[in-house]
Amino acid sequence: MLATITNGVYTAQVDSLGTQLVSLKGPEGFEHLWVGDPQYWKEHAPVLFPIVGALRDNRTQIGGEWYSMNRHGFAKASQFTLVEEGKDRLAYCLTASEETEKRYPFQFALTVAYTLKADGYETEFTVENRGEEPLPFVIGGHPGFNVPVNEAAAFEDYVIRFEQPETQRCPVILDTGLIDPTQTAYELKEEREIPLTHPLFYKDALVFEGLNSRKVQVVNPQTGRGVEMDFSQFPLLGIWSAKNDGPYVCLEPWTGCATQTTEGDSFLEKKGMQLLPPWEKKAYAFSVRFL
Repeated sequence: MLATITNGVYTAQVDSLGTQLVSLKGPEGFEHLWVGDPQYWKEHAPVLFPIVGALRDNRTQIGGEWYSMNRHGFAKASQFTLVEEGKDRLAYCLTASEETEKRYPFQFALTVAYTLKADGYETEFTVENRGEEPLPFVIGGHPGFNVPVNEAAAFEDYVIRFEQPETQRCPVILDTGLIDPTQTAYELKEEREIPLTHPLFYKDALVFEGLNSRKVQVVNPQTGRGVEMDFSQFPLLGIWSAKNDGPYVCLEPWTGCATQTTEGDSFLEKKGMQLLPPWEKKAYAFSVRFL
């Protein structure tokens, strides 16, 4: 079911299925959020929980038992319940059920809230442990943004621009979805900008870790038009577009990532795994503004 909010500047629609943001229009009526054209990528801005990326053979070991889970987890295909509705804010919640326990044997509540701002919006994830043992999880966002951004320009007129000069070696993502940290997909050496091209994503996403920057932009240097994300609460950032030249870019703040080729299959030992003590909550937020 769709719900709509507006603050007089931006208007957003959220689908309770996956609590996914499916539309975000600005004051000029431009659709900033990727339109979900299945020719390229059918989604808009899925919520990634309790994993980000792929598991080896789509399965993992928890407490000595094997559990199956598809790429990016089950939240994006789950029906959430609306728990808060205001003029410019919506919040939805997903709780553990018999179905989730078949894939993830823990008691949890995941609340996702969207709040419109004067220059964009904020997404907040709140994870609550409702069980008697530590709750392991990874969480992330995956919003896609239409490029060009409300102007007559080409995809290649834009750059990925970091707040600070960065030295990074992005690992290769294999066809299986696993990350091979021994191979390099892209490298930055004290640079702030990456020219935006479609071939940049032909081998999947660029994965950055431990950046100096807390903000990243996809921006047209000639006009200043673009989108900026503050991902300061997340240690990893993925940047992705379809390998079939999709006219959009996803900016993805993550607390963890896909299984690495150097890892085993234990869920608790996955890179970036968070362990939330019983009956505690933890919140993560990222904000987006349009330039």
